[in-house]
Amino acid sequence: MSTPGDLTFYKETLIVLTTAGVVVPVMHRLRISPVIGYLTMGALVGPRGLGQLVDEVPLLRSLTISGDTDLPGIAELGIVFLMFVIGLELSVQRLITMRRLVFGLGGLQVLSASLVLGGAALLLGLSAPAAVLTGSSLALSSTAVVLRLLAERGRLATSMGRASFAVLLFQDLTVVPILFLVSMLAPQNQGSLLLGLATALGAAALTLGGIVTVGRLVLRPLFRLVAGTQSPELFVAATMLVAIGAGVLAAASGLSMALGAFVAGLLLAETEYHKAVEATVEPFNGLLLGVFFIAVGMRIDVPGLLARPGEILSLAGGLIAIKIVLILPLARRFALAWPAAIEMALLLGPGGEFAFVVIGLAVSLGIVPGPEGALLLGVIALSMATIPPLGAIGRFLSRRLGQAGDGAPELMGPPPADISAQAIIVGGGRVGHLVSELLAVHGISYVVTDRDAHAVARLRGQGKAAYFGDAKNPLFLKHCGYEQARTLIITISDHPEIDEIVAVARRLRADVPIIARARDARHAEKLYKAGVTDAVPETIEASLQLSEASLVALGIAMGPAIASIHEKRDEFRRQLRAAVGERAAPVRGLRASAPKPQD
Repeated sequence: MSTPGDLTFYKETLIVLTTAGVVVPVMHRLRISPVIGYLTMGALVGPRGLGQLVDEVPLLRSLTISGDTDLPGIAELGIVFLMFVIGLELSVQRLITMRRLVFGLGGLQVLSASLVLGGAALLLGLSAPAAVLTGSSLALSSTAVVLRLLAERGRLATSMGRASFAVLLFQDLTVVPILFLVSMLAPQNQGSLLLGLATALGAAALTLGGIVTVGRLVLRPLFRLVAGTQSPELFVAATMLVAIGAGVLAAASGLSMALGAFVAGLLLAETEYHKAVEATVEPFNGLLLGVFFIAVGMRIDVPGLLARPGEILSLAGGLIAIKIVLILPLARRFALAWPAAIEMALLLGPGGEFAFVVIGLAVSLGIVPGPEGALLLGVIALSMATIPPLGAIGRFLSRRLGQAGDGAPELMGPPPADISAQAIIVGGGRVGHLVSELLAVHGISYVVTDRDAHAVARLRGQGKAAYFGDAKNPLFLKHCGYEQARTLIITISDHPEIDEIVAVARRLRADVPIIARARDARHAEKLYKAGVTDAVPETIEASLQLSEASLVALGIAMGPAIASIHEKRDEFRRQLRAAVGERAAPVRGLRASAPKPQD
């Protein structure tokens, strides 16, 4: 941390915030990937860009990032939290279901690409150790960019999205042995490769086993305790403790922090808190990834790239072409149709962010010569910049070729959690419990949310899809599948909170039917003005039920009694809607289907 008189830290922070707050929105408006903005900004303001001119132009000293910055250390947290989020989206059960894709398709892709690209590097004049590391690092794709692109376009639930996810996951798992290879292939290392590998694998197994054991025992009680405080700040602190703590524990045992965070996320995915954790991590996860890409851009030798553009363009094109040619037949072998296979190959063809880490470390240890390392970094950066346009081309070709026969669903594993939920029920109390039971009777899939950790635990104990979280948080609603849901049902009794949830939900989607519990007729009118489809006043419903019981007790037949109650209920509804000058749309879209198991 800088002293009060040293503004270096604040200067670097301002540069990062300027990129996130100004450059990236401009890129987004121009339909250009934010990653390109981060990489470009890092290359321009880094020590190999405008930073080289500070002696000639002193003004640039306050606008550039120095060579001894702490930014790369902070940037590593971006990858740590990315892997943590990936673990949250998986769960152990889903990983087991996808094992054929993860270890089959993913393993074959990494192996074949490493061999071919390593052989090409050897033919181009690199030494054997340098060629091994170059081939294995270039075989990796960009988890950060591809997953974000798939999520933004709603493609993660498709067979192509799930197959891409499986390959990226295996690639992330291979980072550990690749980093081990870097240390073993260093010229100064004199140890036995086999002994070192056995020792490293043993330590890795013990560490991961310890994280899994402790996590299963501690995570749910810890988050239940924190959730009981109803403090968002403590929930954020607990989330960061778990992600970073697991990462540090893994790093202390010689593994990557990212792998430790991934395992922690995997364990949390089995709990009722993972939706709230996802919503908590998402805001600063994107910013930390931005810091990572700025740090990556700082490593790019801008003058060197400008001096040999033809060579870099040809190498980047060759890298993408080789990986596409290798991925296509493998994807077809694992039951993906041609449209999905082509789209996946185009997305995974470019290089990835972990290659920057591997090549940078190899250069610092003298395995890869400096000029060749700078050239490789430029090739990787340029290839990553092509991911968004290649993804658009793949999507276009996929549509033109048609989606029929998109792949065997049983090979793809289940889609991300709660994509199929037709209804979201806010509130797990007696009313929410009754609503969920009636939906289940009619085969309608649902998700229940509540801020009471004990209520959520009770519902999950009954086998219901229930999650802890605050429905007033739009990110939490999105992670519960609100963007795909057919309706939102609010059953809680806290009237101010009902109003807030309705306002947030209606801002997110104008088309979804919202059914809300109301205190009385006045509150129902307020909710109709806020945009609910139907409001159910407690006082009116109580009076109608009393009237029905009274009519039956007085000798009126059940059929006519119920019919008159329905007529009176419709009359009240018409009066309330007329009072606000609106006619709420009828509730449509809830169609019975077999309930799908939730994690």
